[in-house]
Amino acid sequence: MANLLTLEDLDLGNLSGTRVFLRVDFNVPLSEAHQVLDATRLEEALPTLRELSRAGAVLLLASHHGRPKGKRDPRYSLRPVADKLVELLGRAVRFAEDCVGEPVEKVVREMDPGEIVLLENLRFHPGEEANDPAFADQLAALAEVYVDDAFGAAHRTHASVVGVPHRLQRKAAGRLMAREVEALGKLLGEPARPFAALLGGAKIEGKIDTLQNLLDRLDLLLLGGGMANTFLAAQGHDLAASLFEPDRVELAGGILEHARSRGIEVLLPTDLVVTDDLDNPGRVETVPVDRVPAGTKAVDVGPETRKAFAAAVGRAQTFFWNGPLGVFEKPPFDEGTRAVAQALGSCPGFSVVGGGETVAAIHQAGVADKIGHVSTGGGASLEFLAGKVLPGVAVLERGR
Repeated sequence: MANLLTLEDLDLGNLSGTRVFLRVDFNVPLSEAHQVLDATRLEEALPTLRELSRAGAVLLLASHHGRPKGKRDPRYSLRPVADKLVELLGRAVRFAEDCVGEPVEKVVREMDPGEIVLLENLRFHPGEEANDPAFADQLAALAEVYVDDAFGAAHRTHASVVGVPHRLQRKAAGRLMAREVEALGKLLGEPARPFAALLGGAKIEGKIDTLQNLLDRLDLLLLGGGMANTFLAAQGHDLAASLFEPDRVELAGGILEHARSRGIEVLLPTDLVVTDDLDNPGRVETVPVDRVPAGTKAVDVGPETRKAFAAAVGRAQTFFWNGPLGVFEKPPFDEGTRAVAQALGSCPGFSVVGGGETVAAIHQAGVADKIGHVSTGGGASLEFLAGKVLPGVAVLERGR
């Protein structure tokens, strides 16, 4: 945090009439009727947005949405997001039909201090993901100051994330970006002990670097979801038709051995909820991990595992969680994830939660306000905790 440029570095008292390119992460789910289904990311950006608007900045909000593959696609338009933003702010928000070009420049020229415009989806142009210099030039020409509050995109080398701030001398991290870096940085610094981490989700892939970077810092490692199946297989368990990664079994075994050698406690599921068919289950039962019936697959952790995990949460002074413990999107196979979410609401220490499904579980359990930090960036938070340099953070460091 000491090296990160913040809004204080912009001299907020002298921003009136200054055009500010504010990179936000408004990549939110939309219904078939093009209504915003979850406004969490919009709400998280409001403090920065309001602060800059109150300072009199001319605010140009820029975001990606979905994967339109560099072409204009009405399914990924940000217009519904602009409508939701009006509702959240209780004030007018302009919408630009594109993010570059003369029509956008005209809108910006007509804006008064404190006004807000949301630009159309950055990814309607192939230059965004390619970090094309010409596209970055066009975006940068719209503004005089750059602010990034899109931590969820900080691991991308895209034009709006790295190209624009390289072209504008005045730049800073928004309040959300700074909060993300500070909270996640605590986990890599000197966290209060015991320090526990729960990693779930379908696969080890994508989390292995994070796990290996965190492992020696941990006192306790909890593993769930399909990811845990690979570790159970490394212990010699026959998981029948359950999802696991055969090519990662040796790696999982090595991680378990390393943890043992360092005195790190590892909690794996001891019982599993299994079914014969995920979509049309004719058979659902709870079994010990060493008695998974042939033809069935693990879809959640069982009640004994839930109790053990909840107890571990209860004694952690620092806790990090990413990834569900079962097939969270298909009730009733979300019960293990929900149980841990409930327990985390009573965690005595500093807790950090990241990843879409994990964050959804926290909100559904009604404990989001009891969590130390709910990260808006699943992939970005994992890369940060893996010790990797995030391009969108690095470009906002002093001296860059």
